[in-house]
Amino acid sequence: MKIIALDSSGLAASVAILNEDILIAEYTVDFKRTHSETLLPMLDEIMSRTEQQMEDVDAIAVAAGPGSFTGLRIGSATAKGLGLALDIPVIAVPTTEGLAYNLWGAKGLVCPLMDARRHQTYTGIYSFAADGDMRTLREACAVDVDEIIGDLNARGGEVTFLGDGVPVFLEDIKSKCNIPYRFAPQHLNRQRASSVGALAYLYLRGGRAESADMPRPDYLRLSQAERERLEQKKAAQPASEGKV
Repeated sequence: MKIIALDSSGLAASVAILNEDILIAEYTVDFKRTHSETLLPMLDEIMSRTEQQMEDVDAIAVAAGPGSFTGLRIGSATAKGLGLALDIPVIAVPTTEGLAYNLWGAKGLVCPLMDARRHQTYTGIYSFAADGDMRTLREACAVDVDEIIGDLNARGGEVTFLGDGVPVFLEDIKSKCNIPYRFAPQHLNRQRASSVGALAYLYLRGGRAESADMPRPDYLRLSQAERERLEQKKAAQPASEGKV
């Protein structure tokens, strides 16, 4: 079974091709360019370099959120377009699950941290069983970083942090994390399409897939523009009360 995997949920853009238990190719760029400029050219490049044919692809996997609103829309639109054109299923993989799967087999807790601004993080808590199965201890969520650190402290043990939120919340981790902690190395600490594809393969075997026109990005919260619009609306309400 051949899968194309896409991840444009964060700062890094990543594309991979997997066939059963083999990673055929992966192309990841973490640079200051928009994903709309990079994602499809990256896919074209690895398909060409590895002499793969689109008609041989069995499914599309995509990091479905949480993450950058724009990045998620780009990834979702690309996955849907490919899925509809090829008439194959799309597997939506939560971004934090994909990140945690980078550290397959890690001991203790695994905690992805993505910067969600305003001292908040997109995060979750995961662990790996002795047989390698990934367990979700806390579902993907958008919370204040103090809350997730408090949760980790209450669970005890040790934790490995990864994600673009690590440098943002480093001082919070150092001052507030009361359990042993460490950080993933640089080759594993950002989104990787290969992890999204590997999880998608497991999900597909378990019957977890959708038609190409069904998956929607999981933003977990309103966009900044939507929040500001609601705040403006609330601020304007008292002034209008009592008017005829």
